[in-house]
Amino acid sequence: MTQLTTLIIGGSSGMGLATARQIVAGGGHVTLVGSSTEKLDAAKAELGVAADTHRADLRDKADVEALIAQIQSTGDHIHGLVNAAGTFAPKPFLEHTGEDYDSYMDLNRATFFITQAVAENMKANGGGSIVNIGSMWAKQAVRATPSSAYSMAKAGLHSLTQHLAMELAEHGIRVNAVSPAVVVTPIYGTFIEPGQIEETLTDAFDAFHPIGRVGRPEDVAQTVTHLLSDGTAWVTGAIWDVDGGVMAGLV
Repeated sequence: MTQLTTLIIGGSSGMGLATARQIVAGGGHVTLVGSSTEKLDAAKAELGVAADTHRADLRDKADVEALIAQIQSTGDHIHGLVNAAGTFAPKPFLEHTGEDYDSYMDLNRATFFITQAVAENMKANGGGSIVNIGSMWAKQAVRATPSSAYSMAKAGLHSLTQHLAMELAEHGIRVNAVSPAVVVTPIYGTFIEPGQIEETLTDAFDAFHPIGRVGRPEDVAQTVTHLLSDGTAWVTGAIWDVDGGVMAGLV
């Protein structure tokens, strides 16, 4: 019997794991992809039989090719895809190196071809829903966090969302994105001590959000699971601000 599953790239922590929890709580099955075996094992232990895992470093072409091969050979119907993998290391434009730039663009390349393989699976199985985790930084520069390469990559992901929505609609595949502002996730561990992320972000950015606080992974995951569901069956090509009101205040 074909199993329905939601593939979550970057599913072992942050918004990806929060989304997995909500899907499993609703009776669904998830397949989590992440680069850390330790985090994947912890997620599997928490979610149990409702979750499968696959370790892959999206910056390693061999790992990406192996993941794509698995997607192409699976007998499961991947009826949901969440592209939640990311990295964030603010640095002034004039200090960016080629390695900094590649750290973002390699993720976009992997996302592009993984999504292509998943779309083929969805097409063969009658459709599905794709949700990309974009970013407010793709729409708005923030002086306190100079992020030119990151923003360029996320703007590309927003654009990809809209193009795929147009191209894949005839196959019953919806493609949307969320655009979060500051959310307390491990992604900030590139420049903040992991144990201090929540305190640092709340102290620095609560007031930045009109709603009065930074986001939590669950805040974004609620919208992601809604976009994956039939409750948004007439929504495609949308990029939803899930940002505590930041973009509304900047217009």
